Amino acid sequence: MSEVEISPADPSGKEQQAAGLGILLQIMMLVLSFVLGHLLRRRKFYYLPEASASLLIGLIVGALANISNTENNIRAWFNFHEEFFFLFLLPPIIFQSGFSLAPKPFFSNFGAIITFAILGTFIASIVTGVLVYLGGVIFLMYRLPFVECLMFGALISATDPVTVLSIFQELGTDTNLYALVFGESVLNDAIAISLYRTMSSVKSHAPSNQNFLLVILRFLETFVGSLSSGVAVGFTSALLFKYAGLDIDNLQNLECCLFVLFPYFSYMLAEGVGLSGIVSILFTGIVMKHYSFSNLSENSQRFASAFFHLISSLAETFVFIYMGFDIAMEQHSWSHIGFIFFSILFIVVARAANVFSCAYLVNLVRPANRQIPLKHQKALWYSGLRGAMAFALALQSVHDLPEGHGQTIFTATTAIVVLTVLLIGGSTGTMLEALDVVGDGHDGPLGESFEGNNANGYIAPLYDEGTSSGNKLKMRLKEFKNSTASFTALDRNYLTPFFTTQNEDEEEQALL
Repeated sequence: MSEVEISPADPSGKEQQAAGLGILLQIMMLVLSFVLGHLLRRRKFYYLPEASASLLIGLIVGALANISNTENNIRAWFNFHEEFFFLFLLPPIIFQSGFSLAPKPFFSNFGAIITFAILGTFIASIVTGVLVYLGGVIFLMYRLPFVECLMFGALISATDPVTVLSIFQELGTDTNLYALVFGESVLNDAIAISLYRTMSSVKSHAPSNQNFLLVILRFLETFVGSLSSGVAVGFTSALLFKYAGLDIDNLQNLECCLFVLFPYFSYMLAEGVGLSGIVSILFTGIVMKHYSFSNLSENSQRFASAFFHLISSLAETFVFIYMGFDIAMEQHSWSHIGFIFFSILFIVVARAANVFSCAYLVNLVRPANRQIPLKHQKALWYSGLRGAMAFALALQSVHDLPEGHGQTIFTATTAIVVLTVLLIGGSTGTMLEALDVVGDGHDGPLGESFEGNNANGYIAPLYDEGTSSGNKLKMRLKEFKNSTASFTALDRNYLTPFFTTQNEDEEEQALL
C-alpha cells in the first residue's frame, strides 16, 4: 500500500523540484539584472545599458544551460511562449507607456508623433517588405513570397527604444526629441502588431488577388475598433471613480483593486472580440491617466503610480532576460546568412525613409523655431532599436508560416535584436554627444519648454503663393493642425469637466 502511494508521487516530486529550481533561476537573474543596472547607472557606464545587461545575462545563462545536462529540465520552465508574453508581460509595459505620458510635451508634438508612428511605421513596413522581396527575386537572399515579406516588414518595424530612452534621461537630451522618440515608440508597437495581424490574415484566409484597398480597410477596422474599445473602457472607469464615492478611507483598497483591473479588462475585451489588445490597453492608459487618475484619492494615486511603474519595470527586465535565454536555447536556421545581412541593410534604409520623409512633412507646417533639426532626425533614425515585440512576433511567425520560412524570419529577427540592443544601445551615449544634443533644451522639467508654444505644436507659417501642389499639401496639414487645436479646446471645456472632479474641486476651493 505504501509503495503504491510513494511511486506515483516520485515523478511529480521531481517535477515540482525542477519547477522550483527554474523559478529560483529566474528570480536570481532578475536580482542580478537590477543590481548590475544600478551599478552601471551609478558609474555612468553607458556602453552597457540596463536592457543590454539583462539580455546578456539571459544569453550567458542560456548558453550554460545548453552545454550542461540541465537544459531539458530548465527549458520546461523557462521557455519563451509568445502567449505568455502577449497576455502577461506585454500588457503592463504598454499600459505604463500610455499612463506615464507627460501630457504637455506629448500633445505639443502630437501631430509629429502621429505622423512618425502611423505613416512612418507603414512606410518602414512596406519599404522593408518590398526590398526583401526584390532581394529574393534577384537572388541576393533567400526568397520569400510577397505577403510573407510584408509580414516580416511589419514585425521588424516594431521599435523598442527602452535602452535609448533611459540614456536620454540620464544625459538630459532635448525635450522635443525625447517626446518624439517616446511617443513614436508608444504608438509604433500598436501599429506594427495591427499590420502584422492584417498581413497574417491575408496570408491565411484571403485569396491571392484580393484588392489592396480591402487590406487597408481591414487594418483600419482593427486599429480604430481597438482604439475605440480602449477609450470607452477608460471613460467608463473615469465615470465610475467620479460617482461611486470610493475615495473614502475604508474603501481605498477597493478603489485600488478596481483601478488595477480596468487595464486588463480593456486588453482581454479587445482580444476576445478579435481586435488588438495592445492598441486598446495603450489608449486605456492614456485616458485613465488624463481623466480617471484625478478622481482617485491621494493615497490611491500614489499607490497606482508606484504599482504600475513597479510591474512594468519587472516585466521589461524579465522580457530581456527571457529573450536572451530563449535566443541561446532555440534552434536557429543559420543557413541563410545572406538573408540576415541584407535584411539589416534594408531595415536601415527603411528606417531612413520613415524618419526623413515624415520629418519633411512635419517641417512643412512648422514655423522656423519649431522645425525638427537635422541632428534630431539623425537621432530619431539611430534610435530605431528592435526588441521584445519584434522577437515575439517573429516567434509567432514560426507557427504562422509553413516550410521553414518562419524559422528563417525568426533567426534573422533574433540576430537583428541582439545587434541593435547591444551595439546601437551601447553606442547611444557616444551618438548623442557626436550629434551635440546632450543637454539641448532640457534645462527644466519635461514639458516646461512648451509654455510659450501653441498647445498642439503645429503653428502654421505664412504661405507664399508657390506651386499649387505644395500649397495643397500644406493646407491639408494645416487642417489637421486645426482639428488638433479643436480637440484641445473640446477636452478643456467639455470632456475634463464631465469625466473628472477637477472643476468641482476648484469651485469648492474658491468658495472657501
